[in-house]
Amino acid sequence: MKAAQLTRYTKNYKLELRNVDMPRPNHSQVLIKVKEAAVNPLDSLIGTGSLRLIQNYRLPQTMGNELTGEIVEVGKDVTGFSVNDRVYTRLPISDIGAFAEYVAVNADAIALMPLTLDFKTGAAAALTGLTAYQALHEILKAHFGQTLFIPGGSGSFGQMAIPIAKQMGMNVIVTGSAEARERTLKAGADRYFNFKTENYWEKLSEIDLVIDTLGQTELLHELSILKRGGQLLSLRMGPNGSFAEAQQMPFWKKILFKANGRKMDRLAKQYGVTYHFIFVRSNGKQLQQLSTLIDQNTIVPAVDPTTFTIEQVNEAQAYLQNGHPKGKVLIHFN
Repeated sequence: MKAAQLTRYTKNYKLELRNVDMPRPNHSQVLIKVKEAAVNPLDSLIGTGSLRLIQNYRLPQTMGNELTGEIVEVGKDVTGFSVNDRVYTRLPISDIGAFAEYVAVNADAIALMPLTLDFKTGAAAALTGLTAYQALHEILKAHFGQTLFIPGGSGSFGQMAIPIAKQMGMNVIVTGSAEARERTLKAGADRYFNFKTENYWEKLSEIDLVIDTLGQTELLHELSILKRGGQLLSLRMGPNGSFAEAQQMPFWKKILFKANGRKMDRLAKQYGVTYHFIFVRSNGKQLQQLSTLIDQNTIVPAVDPTTFTIEQVNEAQAYLQNGHPKGKVLIHFN
């Protein structure tokens, strides 16, 4: 079968298209015929070696973190899934490989696709949906009545985070482009700032929670609007010591991440808030809960209309980085 593999870590890495053996599922796995695989910024972080302290792969490594597809084989100990089931998944970080025609994955990492989504829109939902779910429920422990601010929340992450937060009884404020305003308000956002014409930090204060999707350029503005005791969680800024503790990393990694995150922790302390970093993990049970949420709220993640094949995987990654896509970038499999 065809697979796009990383052969070495380098700043300007390119994936190599190879013919590899089809995986065979073990007793707790299913074999999925891939229909659509999503391209994510996470792929670039892996390819450049930026995440080697979190997960160091033995190369060559088939790349790709999330997919939709049909089950073609079921391990003998697997229950709840059958051949021909339409499923989606954020693959386990230690066992990625969505950029391939077939993938064998543990059944506890997959879920039946939402009934309201097709293979394309389903492939845009798994990773961002789990990120939002785990950020709000597990790390921030968000609750009814709190106010959540998401700078850059009009994108694919916000599409999933907003309805999850609203279901929890939160007030949600978002920034984004003028074009995305109506779509984002329709998704449930209570207030919207056009990032080109409005400075949210001049109008907001006493915010309980911020989920950062933009990185270092927004850090001081985000910190300035939080109440004392508030929390900032970033999808883009680096991990710190508490992240290493939560991941139960070896002692030497805890020391390293603590040093790496010292600046962030010090800044957060100055503002009287707590800083978190998230690295989303696979979880089939949470995905199934997201399927229900997606169907109940008719959430349809945005997908970029440009079509790529597995032979164009490097072009797809370049397009994600430089092409200003209008939604999730996908690799289509015939």
